[in-house]
Amino acid sequence: MDQKLLKFVKKRKYLWWSVKEYEKLSPEAIVEAVLNYGDWDDFQELVKILGLKKVAQIFKRQVTRPRSNYSPKIKNYFQLYFNRYA
Repeated sequence: MDQKLLKFVKKRKYLWWSVKEYEKLSPEAIVEAVLNYGDWDDFQELVKILGLKKVAQIFKRQVTRPRSNYSPKIKNYFQLYFNRYA
């Protein structure tokens, strides 16, 4: 895991309350937790680290699966957001 991303994760332990080994989190798990439970500042910081296109790619891949962990409101908002800005 990239050092900037690891620092981001460790600073926001409240998003991963059941994880003890933060360095083993995948970018997919990080994007999902930030979009579902983070605030706008968390999202903006994640975009600075991964890039908007990468975050959008991960999100779009996740929501096209048969089962998604995003709430309908979150899914709708970020579909609109990424369609416009990514």
